[in-house]
Amino acid sequence: MSSLSVEVTPELHRQLERFYFHEARLLDSRQYLQWLTLLSEDVLYLIPSRVNVQVNNRERGQEDMISVERELEGQDSMGCPHREEGYILLMLRAERAYKINSWSENPPARTRRIVGNIELMEHSGETLSVLSNFHLYYARPGSDTTIYSGQRRDILLSEPDGFRIARREVVLDYAAIEWPTLGLFF
Repeated sequence: MSSLSVEVTPELHRQLERFYFHEARLLDSRQYLQWLTLLSEDVLYLIPSRVNVQVNNRERGQEDMISVERELEGQDSMGCPHREEGYILLMLRAERAYKINSWSENPPARTRRIVGNIELMEHSGETLSVLSNFHLYYARPGSDTTIYSGQRRDILLSEPDGFRIARREVVLDYAAIEWPTLGLFF
């Protein structure tokens, strides 16, 4: 993915914003089955783990020295991602929320997603590479509140009825996970 965003028409940028705002509303309203319709059937949903990497002084003066990419462990590395799921696993997790024995989210968490800094990085035919940042407020009765933050790196497919998420990589801003759950959809 290029480091510069590509030129985008105001109409396309507004369509991307509307897509992401709609997705956030579905998730915050706990409409997970409707959210699944925004996914491609061959989706890859990845949350790489993040490690604290020592700076290599031999790389002084180079941007790679402090690159975020060096901190990520996931599909393309030897590390273990927090999540690496396809459509079937995402569907099972979404459907589980409506089961009577879904103890991990009972009572359900109250969430609020703020999505911004939406940038179109590449556009080739019907495929769009999009970066966005998010804050996710998580409150659960009887528990401390938590704020998650990070970046989403999406590959969207443009289809006649709207966009579909073909790939999502969620880069959380944390190396140590001390939160109540990672069962959330970001």
